[in-house]
Amino acid sequence: MESDVEESMRKRQRKNSFSGEFSRKQFEQYAERPYGAMGDANFIQDDDNRLENTRAKFGSLLKRHGDLAERISRDSDKIAFDRLQKEFEAARASQTEEKYLDGEQWNDGLLATIREQVHIETDRKAISGDTDVLTSPQEKITYKTGNKVICCLEGARIGIQYETSFAGEPCDFYHCVLESKSFLEKMTVLEHTLPYFLPIHEIEKDLLSSNAMKFIDHVGDLLQAYVDRREQVKLIKELYGNQIGELYHSLPHHMIEFVLEDFDCKVTVSLRYTDLISVLPTRVTVLAWPMLKKNSTSTLNRMEDGVSGSHPLPIRLSYAEDALRTISLPEAYAEIVLNLPQALQQMYH
Repeated sequence: MESDVEESMRKRQRKNSFSGEFSRKQFEQYAERPYGAMGDANFIQDDDNRLENTRAKFGSLLKRHGDLAERISRDSDKIAFDRLQKEFEAARASQTEEKYLDGEQWNDGLLATIREQVHIETDRKAISGDTDVLTSPQEKITYKTGNKVICCLEGARIGIQYETSFAGEPCDFYHCVLESKSFLEKMTVLEHTLPYFLPIHEIEKDLLSSNAMKFIDHVGDLLQAYVDRREQVKLIKELYGNQIGELYHSLPHHMIEFVLEDFDCKVTVSLRYTDLISVLPTRVTVLAWPMLKKNSTSTLNRMEDGVSGSHPLPIRLSYAEDALRTISLPEAYAEIVLNLPQALQQMYH
């Protein structure tokens, strides 16, 4: 009986020993087997494809969100815009004089005069009421300085209409109405038609109570810069839309990214603006990603550490970054495309 048990145990040990030795040999063979360059390239290509799919889905989601936000904003603001536009037109139609201000003529003293006129007109109407008291006609003056038209509105209000432009052509109108309850109290923003994503209330807190003139000017600069950035993006889409594969931007257009794919390489452009009154970007990154071609006999020397040379690193295009920092986006785009073949040839050959 004992001999049978010992024999069974010896057989089991020989079986396990053989199995373990075979497994080790298999692992050693697998460990010593070199990975082929094509395997690495396929792995990287699969990873890139997954990344591109994710980016495409995320980009589609961002576009849908932006379109929805813009539509909601446009529909809700249109009623207020139409009402204020009619009120401004009526105020300008009833004016007795329109003064154009140059340089130092637009100052705190003039703004104080406008506030005084608003309250005099309000008091005059309050005194007259429904009685037959005859009052002398009050002069109504509208002031125009830069891209701003300033006029007195009914009910102790000061209206500012901002007239934006792009490339010398009129663009959008925006309105901001300030309420002045008394000449000694601080003014407040009663209503406006500025895009909802611009920080009008933060600017009001920072500037309006301390320097109303600076507040009015800053809002004008903010709107003009926003329109400039927006129209530049629109223009490159109209002119070069067939070359742009992807384009993303924030609502204020102070973060812009796009991809050029109609070339021998993919070019990614990333633009960041220091603040919302900047027209030219301060942080610019332009990268060229060479496109891998199947059955290509030439390989690029630039490669990632530990990765096959068939997967080259992107290259920064310094000339493109300099152009984007110094000239408008459509002009810089044209320069990038014009000099791209020569730049790539110098870098890769």
